[in-house]
Order: sequence, then C-alpha cells, then structure tokens
Amino acid sequence: MIHPAAHVDPRARLAPDVQVGPGTVIGPDVEIGEETEIGAHAVLEGRVRVGARCRIGHGAVLGAPPQDLKFRPGIPVGVVIGDDTVIREYVTIHRATHEGHDTRIGSHCLLMATAHVAHDCLIGDHVIIINGAGITGHVTVEDRATVGGLSGIHPFTRVGTFAYIGGCSKVTQDVPPFVMVDGIPATARAVNVVGMRRGGLDAAARRQAQEAFRVLYRSGLAPGAAAARLRAELGDHPLVARLLEFIEQSRRGIVPGAVGSGADGDAGEQEEAQ
Repeated sequence: MIHPAAHVDPRARLAPDVQVGPGTVIGPDVEIGEETEIGAHAVLEGRVRVGARCRIGHGAVLGAPPQDLKFRPGIPVGVVIGDDTVIREYVTIHRATHEGHDTRIGSHCLLMATAHVAHDCLIGDHVIIINGAGITGHVTVEDRATVGGLSGIHPFTRVGTFAYIGGCSKVTQDVPPFVMVDGIPATARAVNVVGMRRGGLDAAARRQAQEAFRVLYRSGLAPGAAAARLRAELGDHPLVARLLEFIEQSRRGIVPGAVGSGADGDAGEQEEAQ
C-alpha cells in the first residue's frame, strides 16, 4: 500500500492497510492508524500520531517545527490527530513548543486546503476549518465550531462550541459558544442556529441560546453584568451554564456585539422561526 516513490522510515509505525502516495516522506517517530490514506508529496515529520480512517491530502505538512523563536529542537512535542479526520491539500500543522504538550486535532474534523494550525493549538471534534484560515499559536477551538476561509485568529484566543467565524474575519477576542461572528475585528452577529440544529440540539435548546444572546449582546449591559443576569434568569439550563463558564474563564475578553447590526442579529431567530 506504499508507493515505491514514497520514503517511509523503517522505524515509523503504520497500520498494515495504510496507503501512502508517491513522493510522500514519513519520519521515524510517526504513527498512523488503520485505513488512513495519505496523498502525494505530503510530509509527516517529528512525533506525529494520526488516527484511523483519516485522509491526508497532497502536499500536506504535519509535525513541522513551529514558527516560534522560543522553540528549541529536541524537546518531546508533536502533533496528534483523531480518527476520521480529513486534512486537505497543502494544510500545515506544526508541533507544539512546550515539553509534554502536543498540537491536537480532534476526530471527524475537516481542514480544507491551505489552512494552517500553529503550535500548541487544541482543536476539538467535528470542527471545520475552511480554506486559507490561519489558526495561530495556543488557540483553542471547541467541538463543532467552524472557522471561515481566510480568517485569522489571535494567539491564545478561544472559540466556543458551535461558534461560527465568518470568512475573512480578524478574531482578537474569545468567541462564546453558539455565537456567529464576522468582520475586522470580528463582532457578534447572531446565534448559529443552523449549526446547532445540524449538531442535534433541539428547538428548546436553540431558543435558550438565542435568549442568552439577547441578554449578552442586546441588553446594553457590560459582559459581567450580563453574565450575572444570565445566571439569575437562565442559569439552570446546561447550555447557558456552559456559556457562563466560558465567559468566566475568558482571559482576552469576549468579542463585542456589532454596532447597528439589528438585521444581522435577527438572522438566527428568523431561521429558527422557519
């Protein structure tokens, strides 16, 4: 299953049914799970762990040294990728910088062509990163979030579960769960109703997220006061509790609401009504 024009180090550990395309280079510390397919001219170097049934596209580079001046070669760091994840052409994923850490991509993710995931990032399950997006160092993207094409995310930023980042956005603060953001800099526009529905959350849960969005971004309250009101009025709901936990743990602060974006803010609610 290994093309004769590929170079696979004999110390690498590949499941028997792994497929490797021509021109691909796989280093000695790489481990690849069953039924995974790797295209042509990909490079897997350093300590890389790829799960089962993954698809690695042509020209992808996994495990390269980070673009970080503090990095010192030889420390035990790497890249870990879960099962059933698709990494398309020319995606780059860099190893971590701190000993005992790995850059991690979850299961059932889709990283589209030319996307970049930098060192020490933590990407959850069912995440979609669209073409050309740049995820800089130490970013956390939680389960089922979507990052739009050509968007950039500031280091140490967090993106909550079911969040949606519009294309060509500049994200400099944390994006709360379930919230759609867009712009330069990115601001909150609506609730990701469609994503929540596709992820299996029922109508009652979606309505709770919409009500929480109204309090957080339309009440005129500062984030701290809005969080206190959310806790008092809706805090018993598990989705709202998760949103509150995210806000309380934010170190960069959450994205602000869009100014004069009433129409955009109603988009999610109109979709829910349909």
